Amino acid sequence: MAARRSRMSGDFKLRRTLRNIHGIMDNELRPTMQKCADRILGTMQQLIPKDTGEAAAALKAFVSKSGLDAQIGIRGKRDNQRFFYLRFIEYGTKGYNGTLYRRADRNSIGGHTHNRDKSKMGGRRNALRARDTKNKSDGATFYGKYPDIPARPAHPWLRPAMDVNREFVIAEIEAAISRTLIKASRGEGNV
Repeated sequence: MAARRSRMSGDFKLRRTLRNIHGIMDNELRPTMQKCADRILGTMQQLIPKDTGEAAAALKAFVSKSGLDAQIGIRGKRDNQRFFYLRFIEYGTKGYNGTLYRRADRNSIGGHTHNRDKSKMGGRRNALRARDTKNKSDGATFYGKYPDIPARPAHPWLRPAMDVNREFVIAEIEAAISRTLIKASRGEGNV
């Protein structure tokens, strides 16, 4: 356990040192991090499946002032709500078979679907088992009480974009950190 803590504290010490250097001089970390984030963003925009292209246009890259943190992807509450379906594209869906939740009645041999409307039930018995048996429709298409929704395959674009650029990003950031630390040790820069 002690080895893990000391290794982690080393990362925290380096981050604190770089944050302090950023406070007293201009470091090369932010421009390098922005360049790496833009490269990953470009790869994401190429890999994301496009229907209208709105989701690809909504992807953004943000780098903090110190250059120690970067966020790439959908940013902001409104865009997260608008493009909620991107997680289904990235990871795929399991599908839905309406018969999965039908259970045979214990008293009958042939079994039947327990189809009463449970939406008005209250209390503890309704916590997990109650399901609306109302018809599902979008106004134009009738899906029935228990629609069958097929599984959708995954089309990953988030993780592959990071994997493709991993070596480039690591090399660029290591070089920027070493240049910044060398510059700080020599006392160069804006003080």
